[in-house]
Amino acid sequence: MTVVLESGLPPSMLGRATLILDAFDAPDRRLTLGQVALRTRLPRSTAHRILDQLIRLDWVAHTDLGYVLGRRVRSWAGADRGHGELRAAAAPVLHDLLLASGGVVHLGVLDQGDVVLLDKLGGRSASAVPTRVGGRSAAHRVALGRAALAALPPEEAERRVAALAPDADLAGVHLALHRIRRAGAARVVDEYAAGLTTVAVATGAAGAVGVVVPHERADRVVPLVREAAARVRQSLVG
Repeated sequence: MTVVLESGLPPSMLGRATLILDAFDAPDRRLTLGQVALRTRLPRSTAHRILDQLIRLDWVAHTDLGYVLGRRVRSWAGADRGHGELRAAAAPVLHDLLLASGGVVHLGVLDQGDVVLLDKLGGRSASAVPTRVGGRSAAHRVALGRAALAALPPEEAERRVAALAPDADLAGVHLALHRIRRAGAARVVDEYAAGLTTVAVATGAAGAVGVVVPHERADRVVPLVREAAARVRQSLVG
């Protein structure tokens, strides 16, 4: 049972930090300092001090638009949150892509400015690529996320990137996404390890499928990844 003061507020730092985290009643809720103080009934100075500590521990992030839940909380929320249909549609396609490409296959989905890894296949080769299901990365920095961002309207892609990384080179991001739209695939060299290239294509539903292969096989797998993404899109629309 949680101990509370006569004011109704918990006396411990942990209890008050929990109050603040509970104030974010939706995964993508953005709150100002004043809104956090109002929702928790904590003094603004106390709320600000605790928020600073939560930011350092990655439980909360601060953007120009306010405070949001940080990567640590969002990772704990799990990779399956609302994405069961995408995973089900992609499962047989990922298996076929693994056999056809001989690479390490990924399925990801956008979560605001992040891309979250929903699935990973690779057999013995998987250990060569340091990714894990449930892991997340800034979408504009990795091929899987760039492919998904490129499928969004440019202004929506910019909003997601700017909210996560206010200091990002937005002009450079727009140029990279424009090139992906023209090429029909995202490609990043040495993304996870020297000698490996990632090729990724959007699947729809804010998702993308990608494969990591040695550089010399990258050109060959581009049509395979495009075909896989198209199959997932078709499955999603029925």
